[in-house]
Amino acid sequence: MNILFQGDSITDCLRDTADPADLGQGYARIAAGLLRAGHPGIPLTFRNLGVAGSQTADLLARIETDVVQVQPDLVSLLIGINDVWHYAADRRWLPQDVFEGQYRAVLETIRTRTHAKLVVLEPYLLPLPRKAFFREDLDPKIQIIRRLALAYADVFVPTDGLMTAALLGRPQDAFSEDGVHLNDAGAQVLARIYADWVGPVIEAMAQS
Repeated sequence: MNILFQGDSITDCLRDTADPADLGQGYARIAAGLLRAGHPGIPLTFRNLGVAGSQTADLLARIETDVVQVQPDLVSLLIGINDVWHYAADRRWLPQDVFEGQYRAVLETIRTRTHAKLVVLEPYLLPLPRKAFFREDLDPKIQIIRRLALAYADVFVPTDGLMTAALLGRPQDAFSEDGVHLNDAGAQVLARIYADWVGPVIEAMAQS
């Protein structure tokens, strides 16, 4: 069973692009280990093709080579925070209809041009005061992703709420210094969330 991680720097996380087997140093690598350990009877192969800095438009531009030609059995998609961050300096936000069109085109391509099960993880922002203003644009984009996930996804992971809930009783910067890029503790949490939500799908696919 071939599983593809797609997204931006959260997924990429310093992977060696010259080594197709390298999963980077973040949640994708940890999640792969958890899934292998939790499902020892299922042969699992993982590939990470996340690219740091990617927005939805960038993923759409490389979707032919980085998704369609790969033909995975399962695609995990975590993207969208850069569609906010890259416009935050002057708050000239990417219009919501443009974002929705790009994100929908990504999902539509995966649905129609691969046989893959589709896992959509919504982008998250951990609660650091200096980035609280991101919410004015991020929250509507999360709502768009939720609507699209209902139409296209096999699994939808409400990452934004789950990551914030995991911070209870911890300092606000326990998982990330900037609210987005995760340290090892944050990557461990996201990987566990991922494994818990995706594990049942892998079991069902193996039995089908």
